[in-house]
Amino acid sequence: MTVSYTLKVAEARFGAFSGLLLRWRGSIYKLLYKEFLLFSALYAVLSITYRLWLTQEQKHIYAQVARYCNRSADLIPLSFVLGFYVTLVVNRWWSQYTSIPLPDQLMCVISACVHGVDQSGRLLRRTLIRYANLASVLVLRSVSTRVLKRFPTMEHVVDAGFMSQEERRKFESLKSDFNKYWVPCVWFTNLAAQARRDGRIRDDIALGLILEELNKYRAKCSMLFHYDWISIPLVYTQVVTIAVYSFFALSLVGRQFVEPETGAAKLLEPDEEVSPALGDLDMFVPLTTLLQFFFYAGWLKVAEQLINPFGEDDDDFETNQLIDRNLQVSLLSVDDMYQNLPPAEKDQYWDEAQPQPPYTVATAAESLRPSFLGSTFNLRMSDDPEQCLQVEASPRSDLPAAATQTPLLGRFLGSGALSPAVSLRNFGRARGAPRTPHLVRFRTELGGEEAASRIDEAEESGDEALEP
Repeated sequence: MTVSYTLKVAEARFGAFSGLLLRWRGSIYKLLYKEFLLFSALYAVLSITYRLWLTQEQKHIYAQVARYCNRSADLIPLSFVLGFYVTLVVNRWWSQYTSIPLPDQLMCVISACVHGVDQSGRLLRRTLIRYANLASVLVLRSVSTRVLKRFPTMEHVVDAGFMSQEERRKFESLKSDFNKYWVPCVWFTNLAAQARRDGRIRDDIALGLILEELNKYRAKCSMLFHYDWISIPLVYTQVVTIAVYSFFALSLVGRQFVEPETGAAKLLEPDEEVSPALGDLDMFVPLTTLLQFFFYAGWLKVAEQLINPFGEDDDDFETNQLIDRNLQVSLLSVDDMYQNLPPAEKDQYWDEAQPQPPYTVATAAESLRPSFLGSTFNLRMSDDPEQCLQVEASPRSDLPAAATQTPLLGRFLGSGALSPAVSLRNFGRARGAPRTPHLVRFRTELGGEEAASRIDEAEESGDEALEP
């Protein structure tokens, strides 16, 4: 059964997530404790062998091997390889869950579009939704070990009521080398077409809507089958597994406590003594190495559990319960709930312009909070009424050129100065030498129209000077 702890983390209070560390079922401790004990035992055996059974010369050789292994372990890009692999597996795991076919949309369409209160209409609706559930059972038998153990043969499927004996004979008479989970979907389409001819489905639009929902349902069955068929490439899984095992195989030797390296020989004075080299602290229990194994190996075990969520692990999908739920809900929808409507009544807020549902004492404080109107509603505006006057934003062509200047340039050029502009006549000229920029100085007492005429005259004189 899937381990759910959503209620435990509904509030991010102190100690909420820490309490999850004490759970055993579905935990990393249950998933990793065998590998963790094996790694600790092998580390202890090598440590005892080095400390008690090796001679001084053998210890020296072992120390060289340990240092080499420790340097070599750092060359394995474990974090990158393992992190990318786990990300790929988790995305694939969630995509497989969203590909599980659910009949909710299809059963609502069948209940709305397939009419008839008599036995024939009831039989038609129940048969259509049963075919849909049969298709999901057949595809789940192909991918889930739990469902296959529940329905090991087609006889078990018949006994469960998903298929009749006549339907089984027709199903088995179809010779195909491939999975035949799609056969009930074809039965569904043929039966829906017959219902349209008989008038049970009143128009082609309703028939098209039913077939559209069936195609979505069948597409999920197909996608689920293909997820089981096309796995993550084996080479990538092998690379990640070898990388993790190689890293910790090197760590078993390289993370052992060894005698410190004495260093190269050097010339000493007669009265000078050699000071002993300082090494790492002798930790009989390699705490950091064990934590590293717990993190990396646990990361790999998570990927191994999620890569196929249709097994029998603690966090694998509850496919048998999904089958039970889908059958019960879909039959209720198309049979007992068909045209079984409660009487339409005026709601409680019929005469209220602003309905307000009541609050309990535990949630009464939420009713006092103002509603969110947008982030700019908290912006403090200027109290000056002149700032709120409406003005025309775009300048008109009949205004003087001085009116188009910017306030910043006006501070440096004066109140009557013009904003720099580029004449449209300067664009598109293909002949002649490149123009030299002209600097025209105007007096501030000139008006806008006179300044504009001066600019035109300067440009025309420049054109005449450049013409041959």
